[in-house]
Amino acid sequence: MGNLAPNAPRCQRTNRAAAALLIAAVLSAGSLGSSRARADEGEASGERALPVEVHGFVSQGFIKTTANNYLAESKRGSFEFSEVALNFSKNLSDRMRVGMQLFTHDLGPLGNYRTRFDWFYLDYRFWDWLGVRAGRTKLPYGLYNESSDIDAARVPILLPQSVYPISNRDFLLAQTGAELYGNVPLGAAGALEYRLYGGTVFFDTSDSTTTLTNVSVPYMFGGRLMWQTPLDGLQVGGSVQKLRLDAEVPAAQVAQLQMTGALPAGIMGALPLRIPALLGVASAEYNAQDLLVAAEYSRWRTSIESSVPAFATEGSTSERFYLMSSYHVRPWFSPGVYYSVLFRDVSDRRGRRASSLQPGGAPLGRGAYQHDLAVTLRFDINANWIVKLEGHRMHGTGALSSSLNDNASTSTLTRD
Repeated sequence: MGNLAPNAPRCQRTNRAAAALLIAAVLSAGSLGSSRARADEGEASGERALPVEVHGFVSQGFIKTTANNYLAESKRGSFEFSEVALNFSKNLSDRMRVGMQLFTHDLGPLGNYRTRFDWFYLDYRFWDWLGVRAGRTKLPYGLYNESSDIDAARVPILLPQSVYPISNRDFLLAQTGAELYGNVPLGAAGALEYRLYGGTVFFDTSDSTTTLTNVSVPYMFGGRLMWQTPLDGLQVGGSVQKLRLDAEVPAAQVAQLQMTGALPAGIMGALPLRIPALLGVASAEYNAQDLLVAAEYSRWRTSIESSVPAFATEGSTSERFYLMSSYHVRPWFSPGVYYSVLFRDVSDRRGRRASSLQPGGAPLGRGAYQHDLAVTLRFDINANWIVKLEGHRMHGTGALSSSLNDNASTSTLTRD
């Protein structure tokens, strides 16, 4: 389940070389304007109907790494980096709005072009300081979670993966529930924007690399508060999110772990688990006069609750942060750079102690961290076509997937 849920213990361990350099190119095209449709009855009566806005995008990428598979089978080069979306929105009145997005994608083992409603909502704004949304609403987490599905809205291809792991996109982009929001003016002190939400996430294990089954999210709630400062373009704030995942270790894997001695012999069938998680992030962004500078610091705390002591953990806290900048040099050219860091356990940043995150409690080693230096070149060919080239220099293997690397422990993968 990406970087949020701890992986169930694995039984295979191999020494396979893997990579730390990522080169990706993305070509995207989209209708960044809107299409306006009028109801037949509106035309017949001579009254102008409110417009339906239609937006869409298509993107295709290529990933190549020097070692270690990253996101896909990237050591040999992979075109499994595709996204297509079409969204519609309409103002039903001055205060009410409705919208939805159809989305399909392919990213290594994820997606496989299954089409779904990415988000949909009914929005009613009572006043500027109070509105409500219901449906599958985007999660206001950090600066960029809500726009993570809009490649044209940013310079980098991949957002900093320590805070916005793309493998978690399908269940951290949006929640099914309700949200309160508003913007409170503070006069000369700027304004406060707040978001409060609660609901659940429907998790499709067929679109994940997790070995767990029957995954559900009984609750998710959180909020974000941003201060839009008097300095034009500067905002600071924080987000918090709490959720719980319920899942099962399948019976076949339980039996395999019993054969290796990792589990006692008395367990029959699947093994239920509970995985509570608490996520928080502090954010700051300056975006004005063609310059963007952003920084975020985040901690995620997760634990595993189980009736079997071999599976239960008291919990661990991961540390995640980045610094990112980009500059709009010309209307057609924008370079960007960021440095992103992940520590899977803040109490053991170098991975030298025995860890509950590792099969058998072995030290995480190089799998305890990942440093990622990324450089992006964005070329806006015209209003609808964008080409990007991005290179990554990675140190450490903490964000890599064992399942993409022959189930090898991340501590055995190539460090650089």
